Amino acid sequence: MQLVPTLEELIEQWEELRAPIASKSHRRGIDVFKRRHLHGLGQLPISDLGTEIIEKARNAHLATRKPATANHWLRKLKLLVNWAVKRKIIPKLPWDVPMLPVQKIPRATLPTKTTDDWLAEIDKATTRSPSVAIAVRLMYGLGLRESEAASACWEWIDWERRTFTPGITKGKEAVPVPMPRWLVVYLAPQRQPQGLIAPSKQGRALPDGFARYAMRRANAATSLTGITPHRLRGTCATLMSEEGTPIQTIQAIMRHKDPKTTMGYLEVNMDVASRAQDRIEDKIYGGRKMGDARQTGPSGA
Repeated sequence: MQLVPTLEELIEQWEELRAPIASKSHRRGIDVFKRRHLHGLGQLPISDLGTEIIEKARNAHLATRKPATANHWLRKLKLLVNWAVKRKIIPKLPWDVPMLPVQKIPRATLPTKTTDDWLAEIDKATTRSPSVAIAVRLMYGLGLRESEAASACWEWIDWERRTFTPGITKGKEAVPVPMPRWLVVYLAPQRQPQGLIAPSKQGRALPDGFARYAMRRANAATSLTGITPHRLRGTCATLMSEEGTPIQTIQAIMRHKDPKTTMGYLEVNMDVASRAQDRIEDKIYGGRKMGDARQTGPSGA
């Protein structure tokens, strides 16, 4: 018999009860949603948020923003109201509004041929804060999220087995991740028995967005675009996939609940496909090149 709250009241309840145990990204997303994206829905009881009302609010959002952000807006709204459903405040979502189709675009990955130069530029940009360069390498080598790299501790490294087990993760997992040899060699001279691997100058965890400036500098210096902390994580997953790592293993290393999430991280590398085609050609023609042998296909037709 409890009263149905308005959307603003529901957000207040979520911030009081759920926010303390939610991730930073969820807390930040809900805060932005509350301050900037209510679109006139704040005073409505959540049971009145029908399909037509949600569609009109989404159209208002689209008036100044791209379709992809409208989908993100709808996800935040669903997160809040589904929380009310789980608490049995209302029986189900009162609207049926599908996500908008959005044109997929290729996402950047850090090319292996450019990696050394890019990391060198990271080092140049972080001479006053070398911990940032360390954290960037943790993201690239282990596929860590930015927050996981900032909270990484020395005691989570098993030097004998060459593994790293993140102790603070989004999904609360504790999955050992194999460490690449180059990262072990890089970290070994700085080895400590415990504490943060990449602390700030004050000895605390690096703040949100700590790598933004250095990455922009490195991108500009190496003529790359779109390399962000999240794309370093995607690069790690993509490189493992290209070397034949099974998707289930990559899923475990990335700590994804759903393999579909992992698949979304993997980018298509046409160079890999081209090399595979060359190997197939070698098998067909016994090592002879197309220009020297049959030029009309395997059948010779």
